[in-house]
Amino acid sequence: MTRKSISLVGTGISKAAFLARAAAGSAFAIGLLCAIEARAANVLTNPGFETTGLAGWTTFGPNNYSENTAGIAHGGVNYYKVYGAFVGAQNYTGIYQDNPSAPGAIYSADGWAYTLGSDGGGIHGQDAIWLEVSFRDAANNALALYRSVVVTGNNLASFGGTNTWFDLQITNQCSFTNASAQILLPGTVANTVTNLVAPAGTAYVRYQVVFAQGPDNANASMYFDDLTLNQTGGPSPPATQWNIVWSDEFNGTSVDTGKWAFETGNGGSNPGWGNQELEYYTSRTNNAYVSGGLLHIVAQQESTNGFSFTSARMKTQGLYATTYGRIEWRAAMPAGVGMWPGLWLLGANIGSVGWPGCGEIDVAETKGTELTKVHGSVHSGSDETAIYTFAGADSITNFHNYMVDWKSSSISFSVDGNVYETVTSWTDSLGPYPTPFNAPEFLLMNLAVGGNFVGNPSVAAIEAGTVFPAEIQVDYVRVLEQTAPLQIAATQTNGSVVLTWPANIVCHLQTQTNSLVGAWTDLPNTTSPFTVTPDPNNGSVFFRLASP
Repeated sequence: MTRKSISLVGTGISKAAFLARAAAGSAFAIGLLCAIEARAANVLTNPGFETTGLAGWTTFGPNNYSENTAGIAHGGVNYYKVYGAFVGAQNYTGIYQDNPSAPGAIYSADGWAYTLGSDGGGIHGQDAIWLEVSFRDAANNALALYRSVVVTGNNLASFGGTNTWFDLQITNQCSFTNASAQILLPGTVANTVTNLVAPAGTAYVRYQVVFAQGPDNANASMYFDDLTLNQTGGPSPPATQWNIVWSDEFNGTSVDTGKWAFETGNGGSNPGWGNQELEYYTSRTNNAYVSGGLLHIVAQQESTNGFSFTSARMKTQGLYATTYGRIEWRAAMPAGVGMWPGLWLLGANIGSVGWPGCGEIDVAETKGTELTKVHGSVHSGSDETAIYTFAGADSITNFHNYMVDWKSSSISFSVDGNVYETVTSWTDSLGPYPTPFNAPEFLLMNLAVGGNFVGNPSVAAIEAGTVFPAEIQVDYVRVLEQTAPLQIAATQTNGSVVLTWPANIVCHLQTQTNSLVGAWTDLPNTTSPFTVTPDPNNGSVFFRLASP
């Protein structure tokens, strides 16, 4: 049997992960990736806020600002300013940043703080500020917490008082009981340490700045600059990248009923689906079909079961649900009176707890009479909605990428990569924050006709103001998570080469012979592991993974 040479090569092709080259007539070799120990380096992005807009940081609470008043910054020209919400109750405002980490990683951390004497007299009353580092697992639950000294009006003088920068070292190991919360409490100091060590189970390290305002509405503010989170030892964090873990590319000839189920009718005991909708949903190909690489969800003007319109409503309930990650639709929406397309998620426990307790995330919904606007929302008892507006002549009728980035403590909405809403707090009758958005949700797509969201137009108004059939066209639906890199591993077994790759990532194997120029060929129905048998008549064969 002829032996082979295997080499792993990175590529810049967006859909390609790595290449494995199998060449006949040469010795067998495999490249290995080795872990190295990290040396002191600040892992924070934009630690001095010189990139404006708090780039690299996630905010919570209402009053977070990047400022550059002359003569104020500790280093450079910009700094971060924060103050409370003035709601007459305990509230928290601040910023945080998550970075990959690994068990055993060792860090040191600090940051510079400043309070202006002419701004409310500096920190006073019930205000308190601190810096903290927490280590978190893959679900962003806290495993360990370290804080700086908590600065208040009572101890401010020990740091030099107002109008001076002082360094806050993060050296206090603290207790907490609410591992999934934004603010870990009670935060009682249990130990003083020199090194911050990531415990077993660590996937991320979070650096957070907190401004706590009490019920007295004390009117001070705080400035921060030159924050550091230095990794001084231990293993480097594992390489991660955003990869597709579930998708439907609609490349077949029919709706995949292994991924989607249809809801039919008009809501049964909940007429109009609780929204006064006027359509009757069906599972017919008149209302939902796959063609040309697209899913078509079609509203028809036709009488059935006492209704004047038909359409389709599809869901992954019972087939697939996810918690956290990036959920992305590429779709074109319809125009017309009463057209109400939606791309959204519902809590998988809706059958037992009902709505809105289960939680709803509306990735994108539009009105057929407002062609430049897209709504993104969360509903859980409290409601948060923002609107994205297209520029110029662009509109919802063109294809756009609608995405939600769902984390344990924030949900961000974007259109074509432009983030227009980030929600960092919500309430729910079933339990404390972050309930309900810490549990699995399933996906839905539908095209409603009429209803309260679109102003409850009459049947006559819809028939006069819409060209039927009207449809949503969906190019794909994808769920992405941060995983280990998508790559091929190769081992030699009895003269053959066995290729393996991650089973949790949506991908397929492709091949090409003799050259890296030209088209690649899909290898249908191949799964990991895949055995390559050498062909002595073929000089070389190349393999790559394409995702999706």
